[in-house]
Amino acid sequence: MELTITQPDDWHLHLRDGSLLEAVLPHSAKHFGRAIVMPNLKPPITTTSAAVAYRESILKAIPKDSNFTPLMSLYLTDVTTPDEIKLAKKSGLVYGVKLYPAGATTNSQDGVTDLFGNCFSVLEEMAEQNSPLLVHGEVTDSNVDIFDREKVFIETILMPLIQRLPQLKVVMEHITTADAVKFVESCKEGYVAATVTPQHLLLNRNALFQGGLQPHNYCLPVLKREIHRQAIVSAVTSGSKRFFLGTDSAPHDRRKKECSCGCAGIYNSPVALSLYAKVFEEAGALDKLEAFTSFNGPDFYGLPRNKSKIKLRKAPWKVPDYLSFPFGDIVPMFAGETLEWEALPC
Repeated sequence: MELTITQPDDWHLHLRDGSLLEAVLPHSAKHFGRAIVMPNLKPPITTTSAAVAYRESILKAIPKDSNFTPLMSLYLTDVTTPDEIKLAKKSGLVYGVKLYPAGATTNSQDGVTDLFGNCFSVLEEMAEQNSPLLVHGEVTDSNVDIFDREKVFIETILMPLIQRLPQLKVVMEHITTADAVKFVESCKEGYVAATVTPQHLLLNRNALFQGGLQPHNYCLPVLKREIHRQAIVSAVTSGSKRFFLGTDSAPHDRRKKECSCGCAGIYNSPVALSLYAKVFEEAGALDKLEAFTSFNGPDFYGLPRNKSKIKLRKAPWKVPDYLSFPFGDIVPMFAGETLEWEALPC
């Protein structure tokens, strides 16, 4: 079996910088036309000038035979100004502003401590400029159970935000719960959408512990119960325009995953399209795969769909146990396992 689809985009991608950027970028550039590049570097990408400089470093690392285009984002802080939002929009290179609640995930220590108290004028300017807010949707209150942090964030932050600024475009990134599905579906279409990762479609929280602690299945937001996984699969395979591809591919050196305090993040760029095809095939919804991977994202962002094509072929292949680079190894998602679909350039 073989499918030819419009080249997909990745609407949530971590490329890092330096030697790690050079190592992982070819895997995304091989399959995806564009990607929203996350800004949580050290130091974070908080200004338009920093985003432009980061974009230049990405462009230098793109393989010569690739048409990959990085779409930049800013890192929202308590001191971001409305003027910075205007500059970002004027640049034509920044496509969203990322909300990291301070302490929520990797390199989020400079994130927002009080969204409504410190950032509301910025959010109003974003609505005015039609600049999407890209949300890591978890509260960081230590009194809230880690498996409930997305649900509580929706109730205490997102719902009030949408009520106060209904014209603001919001992408709830890497959703993990039935609560998130229900929230996105309850909002006005075209204003609130969600990205969905391969890991949250295929794995539940058992994958963290089966056969011992599995550090390479640890990500944030953390994997949830099976009922939540099923709800997300139903949502994305339904044909709804509100959900689109965002891998949240997050590479870390193997030594930073397999240690006493391991980093959160799953590296899935080499296998993402194979895994999305698996999900849609198992749901009997291969006819809806192209819209999820290639149409819904650009339509939401107001960008043209890609004109190039790629092929997905039903052909077993084994995922490498690890990928070696001069700085160390990266373990990909489903390392050592055999996948049934492979993605090929057209």
